[in-house]
Amino acid sequence: MRIVSLLPSATEIVAALGFRRELVGRSHECDFPPWVQALPVLTHPAFAPEGGSLAIDREVKGLVERGLSIYRVEAERLKSLKPDFIVTQSQCEVCAVSESELEKALGDWIGGSARIVSLKPDSLADVCSDIRRCAEALGVADRGQKLEHGLAVRMAEIERRAAGLTKPSVACLEWFEPLMAAGNWMPELVAMAGGRNLFGEAGKHSPWLHWEALAERDPERILLMPCGYDLAKVRASLPELETHAAWKNLRAVREGRVYLVDGNQYFNRPGPRLAESLEILAEILHPAEFNFGHRGKGWERISSRTK
Repeated sequence: MRIVSLLPSATEIVAALGFRRELVGRSHECDFPPWVQALPVLTHPAFAPEGGSLAIDREVKGLVERGLSIYRVEAERLKSLKPDFIVTQSQCEVCAVSESELEKALGDWIGGSARIVSLKPDSLADVCSDIRRCAEALGVADRGQKLEHGLAVRMAEIERRAAGLTKPSVACLEWFEPLMAAGNWMPELVAMAGGRNLFGEAGKHSPWLHWEALAERDPERILLMPCGYDLAKVRASLPELETHAAWKNLRAVREGRVYLVDGNQYFNRPGPRLAESLEILAEILHPAEFNFGHRGKGWERISSRTK
């Protein structure tokens, strides 16, 4: 069996199901487990994702408005790998190569040569369904059930421990310019970790957010998790928020309750490491109760860096 994965979370799912030897190709963003970085890269962005969040937003919207793809598929290289399965997604045209883009790039070849497994994770339940869908398509339904059960047990234990704790209000920011809150599975994770999510609705796409609304709700905790950004890039992007007049007056900013998180490796990836994402949230919201060792690697507090 030969498998190509064009989505980081799907690559993690396939790897967790035990298909290390069968994975033969990946997207430019697939980097975990670390050994997948040795696989051939089959996609690349159609623009240079550099500069601030406003510049990136303009580039992406410009491509979409012109009806152009945000990503390019190395079609001939992909065909040469002769995959039996190609795992991609239909959840977000911006996040990764979509099923429609893949079919457009490969044309008639895809119909008789490889089966597409398309994931669409909008909620935690959808992530579980995607794990089962991948496992069933690859003929290892029992492994999928075992993986799903293990994740559910880990996450339920955190939810149980956090249930009786004080629930601080939380704003999760998924983009800076323009401002965007985190939706999809994030409101569920915040609730499980013992917090009150202020913006974004479970199971729905991340909404744009006005500064006036952020100031009015004045969250007790602010988590910064721009899509695709690691800790270093979030840290470098802080001036985009700090230049706004409303930023310094927010309660979380005044009290040193603003946190940088590695959204690229954790929160933005709807796969097995959402369990680690929940651990990070629990550490941030209730540090006296939870310590999984993620601080400094998966998250950091701005006040501890600036004081």
